[in-house]
Amino acid sequence: MRTVRLAWRITRLNFRAQLEYRSEFLMMVAIGAVWQVSVIVFATVLLTRFTGMGGWDSSDVLLIPATRMLAHGLFVLFLGRVHGIGYFIQEGRIDTCLVRPMPVHLQVQLRAFPTNALGDLTVAVGLMAGALGRSGLDWTAPRVSYLVVAVLGGMLLEAALFTVVASAALRFPAADYWGSWLEELLGTFGSYPLNVLPKAVGGFLTYGLPLAFVAYFPAAVLTGHGEGTGVPHWLAATSPLLGLLAYVGSRLLWRWSLRHYTGVNG
Repeated sequence: MRTVRLAWRITRLNFRAQLEYRSEFLMMVAIGAVWQVSVIVFATVLLTRFTGMGGWDSSDVLLIPATRMLAHGLFVLFLGRVHGIGYFIQEGRIDTCLVRPMPVHLQVQLRAFPTNALGDLTVAVGLMAGALGRSGLDWTAPRVSYLVVAVLGGMLLEAALFTVVASAALRFPAADYWGSWLEELLGTFGSYPLNVLPKAVGGFLTYGLPLAFVAYFPAAVLTGHGEGTGVPHWLAATSPLLGLLAYVGSRLLWRWSLRHYTGVNG
């Protein structure tokens, strides 16, 4: 509890520091929102030009980018500083964290308040509200609960992927560039039903880079398309659990990598 209180205090101070420059603060929020303009354009074109995609109604498809965006916004807000940690390592600042009486991972997360996450979340909440408003599903308590858990699972899965990249960067700092590649893949393919892609690509985004488990599979389960995803229904339904297990595994990998860290110069 002492660590939680300290983390909350540091977060508040970081947030207040950001507010010292109001114009820059608002600009960063706007940048976070504008960065997701491609998702907004996709949703607009989907709803105005197409009746569906890959056998899904447009209202069902909309749930995929909404879930992915909300999971991504929460990731950026709570765990996103692990993305780009390569620069932190290359500058040698990670070495300072090693001598402080606080977990290194927590220090990395607390080094700044992610103002741009507020813009991401603004777009995500608006997109989710639109998806739920257009959906013809009966949003019972179990279905709402699954959606909440799916968003949290997607957040943890995205965090796990970037934590793996950060762990690699502890040994090979240039590996941080993989994070940009990963971010590009998530933004490019995360908003579509993967059954519209070639099977080889869909297989890679399911078993190689498990992007499908972030939003596609949970949305398929919620909308009744779980049987057409190309994987067993139980596997698609347990996507949130996979996110949790992947994050736990990535944190164990991070600890192992940190124990074997020898400095930016080897």
